[in-house]
Amino acid sequence: MNTKGKLVIFSAPSGAGKSTIVQALLQKGFNLEFSISATSRQPRGNEQHGVEYYFLSPEEFKSKINDDAFLEWEEVYENTFYGTLKSEVDRICSKGNHVVFDVDVVGGINIKKMYGDQALSLFIQPPSVEELRKRLENRGTDSAEKIAMRIAKAEKELAYAPDFDKVIVNDNLEQALQRTEEALNNFLNKS
Repeated sequence: MNTKGKLVIFSAPSGAGKSTIVQALLQKGFNLEFSISATSRQPRGNEQHGVEYYFLSPEEFKSKINDDAFLEWEEVYENTFYGTLKSEVDRICSKGNHVVFDVDVVGGINIKKMYGDQALSLFIQPPSVEELRKRLENRGTDSAEKIAMRIAKAEKELAYAPDFDKVIVNDNLEQALQRTEEALNNFLNKS
């Protein structure tokens, strides 16, 4: 496996602002490239295969699990899988870039264990579960039932925060971004 690039792992409960932070960092010239995850869920809105996700059928996903093609994967809901293909890390590192992962907490912990000091794991934490609920409701993309499922999952995920190298509370986006950039600079400049 090509190991020139470093790995930066972002995990957070849904709605904590992780994607916003990741998107902002990708614009800042840290030589970061986004690791596109695979999923067996249907595309939402204008999502495209190979851009936001690699969209696979549940059968294709299970076949890749059997072929050991994933760095990490999880069945989030029945027959709804998410995972990181090993080929993504190789693809990005071979260009001399650093890999950015936007993964769930279990995936983040597993990648960190696998790569140790070559990886920095960041947990983006919402200011509170109540604030998280508000953000999810304001998104307007999920039903009340789905929001309740996401909140229940978030409460479990928050317990994993101490397992990450750094926890960044996203109460103020600008400050959260600043703290994330500092952590990234320190990590990438360390030989």
